Amino acid sequence: MFSADQSCWFVRKVICWRAVASMAWSVLLLLPTTALFVVLSRFSLFHPILWISECLSLLTSTSAIFSFILLCGVVLLVGFFNLEYCTVVPSIACSKIALLGQVLHPRQFVHSLVHCIMGVVVAWCCAFTIGGRYRSLGHPCTQDESSGPEMCLNEYHLVLLLVGAFIGYSHSLVGVVYNMNYVSFHTMQQYKYLRFKGALPLVVKASAVQALYCLRNFLLLYFFMGYAPRAWICRTLDLNINSSIHSLDSVSSLLDLSLLYHLWISGTFLLLTWYITVLLFRIFVTEVYSFPVQSTFTEESHQCLPKVITGMQPMILKFLALQDLALLSQHSPSRRLEVFSLSQPGGHPHIWTALSKECLSLLSDLTERLVAHHDTVATNGRAKSQSTGSNKRSTTSSESSVGMDDMKTPRPSALIRTPGSVFLRSSGLRTPLTTPFTPDQDSPFSSPALRRLTGPLEPQGPLSPGFSSIQSPHVMRRGPKLWSASTDSQLNGSPSPGPATSLSQAQLKPSFLVTFLQNRKDQVKQFLAKRVLIMYLFNKLPEASSQALFADSQVHIWALQGLSHLVAASFSEDQYGIVQTTLPTILSTMLVLQEAVDRHFKLPHTSSKPGHCSCGMGDDSYKTLRFALRSTLKTAVYRITATFGGHLHAVQMSAEHRKRLQHFLEYKE
Repeated sequence: MFSADQSCWFVRKVICWRAVASMAWSVLLLLPTTALFVVLSRFSLFHPILWISECLSLLTSTSAIFSFILLCGVVLLVGFFNLEYCTVVPSIACSKIALLGQVLHPRQFVHSLVHCIMGVVVAWCCAFTIGGRYRSLGHPCTQDESSGPEMCLNEYHLVLLLVGAFIGYSHSLVGVVYNMNYVSFHTMQQYKYLRFKGALPLVVKASAVQALYCLRNFLLLYFFMGYAPRAWICRTLDLNINSSIHSLDSVSSLLDLSLLYHLWISGTFLLLTWYITVLLFRIFVTEVYSFPVQSTFTEESHQCLPKVITGMQPMILKFLALQDLALLSQHSPSRRLEVFSLSQPGGHPHIWTALSKECLSLLSDLTERLVAHHDTVATNGRAKSQSTGSNKRSTTSSESSVGMDDMKTPRPSALIRTPGSVFLRSSGLRTPLTTPFTPDQDSPFSSPALRRLTGPLEPQGPLSPGFSSIQSPHVMRRGPKLWSASTDSQLNGSPSPGPATSLSQAQLKPSFLVTFLQNRKDQVKQFLAKRVLIMYLFNKLPEASSQALFADSQVHIWALQGLSHLVAASFSEDQYGIVQTTLPTILSTMLVLQEAVDRHFKLPHTSSKPGHCSCGMGDDSYKTLRFALRSTLKTAVYRITATFGGHLHAVQMSAEHRKRLQHFLEYKE
């Protein structure tokens, strides 16, 4: 294992430079975008010559250069927030209260406040560019003939600034609700120019549509509450209200077509510049990086693919390394030979051992998470409805409070709630990829079932199911049954509790105070469960639990692709037969994971088909990760069986796994 200082080489050398490059291109593209906005904002159908001359004079003026410098500063600040807040593992809220907690988080409050300020700055630049009645906040007016000229409020300018602030906050809020900070990796590799060219029409469309929706919401809000900011600005800046001009918080004033057009075109320009910055950041950061498989010099060993994959790395580095492994296994025969090579001196397959061990560890961790989720469903779901008649009352009370206990599905941890750590910090856990799934146990919204789910699995005896070894052929068979009742343990051959067990249970009997507090807690839960608002906030969102379980499944997809392609290639390229030593473990791990995935898709409230993804800037491809994992897993097993064929009969494995593997050999799965 290497130090954290050595692991930061990638952040400094690659990630930061990629972010800087995306910001530089965003600033360069700001020139044509600003010129297009100037042309559209001063559009005049009946005076084309005057229109073109005004646009040219404005673009070459000193004030326009100052406005462009302000816009460049805003774009750079947006790029910095992209680097700080974006994450490769989406933050999935499993309930309305969890989503509200993300919106009200102090870190998100800072994000929203800064974007409101940036929206005001961009709106001020737009007002100066449009000119005319939008140019300044105050204008001279005469309220009374006896008094001299006074400064009155220019409500058109104020409305444009408020629209910028409202769109800025909406952009920040939409980023939380629709996971706009999520950075996904494309399946098909393309050049950066082709990706940008293909996504640009969607960005323009999303900017125009989002600006239209924001404008609609703002006009409704300003119609009912427009007097508040107007009065506050007049009182703060000592401005008067011109009584000879109608206020804009009326239906006739807000339906002014010229006003609506300028507000919409300004909002579209604001969102377009920010969305282009986000798009370029995603394209540059997710670009494929080729890691050296092995290094001649010891000083550069921490940059090699085995060290990067097995080390405690930032999440983006782990994702790029596994992506490189998947591509290496498919398209690079020369690099595959380095994976199958032996160390000199010694003749040990260190590279293959490190890569296969980490991939198998990732797959085993996912299996454990799915089994733990099945155990939670069996404990808090249908198993309660299978109780005897004497327990019907307790079952009914527990089901009535299911809304309060429905937080058992893991929520993203602090690593996701502070997404900057995904790019800039490393995790101290043994398996950092499972950290986003691990919920915050100290949260006031976490339930006892949630703590049981995230707590360590304690051994219960020599017959208890364990997951420490992925080579066990009966991991899933001896694990927690999905819809099992309390009597299933006897059917599975578990020993009945003896006198020692009864004695220990008597010693562990809760005291009167603990029982009293638990009863009061249940009464409070039952009381709150009858309130519609509480149930609305605490009820789980549809399929949120399943999406949270597979939030980081992109790494498992790459691990499956890398392992299966390397195993298939070893049939003809592995000169030393090093892959054959781990082939039983690889097949058993894949078959165990497939059984866990199949059981998960049989759970209630779990869709068996991918849903429709929206075409906005919010990337919701994480919603289909579980379906992609299921198909990738089946394809990986088929790839191995199609390559080795009947030779797999000589591989040592359990009878259950051999029977399932035979289905793949006969193409019956």
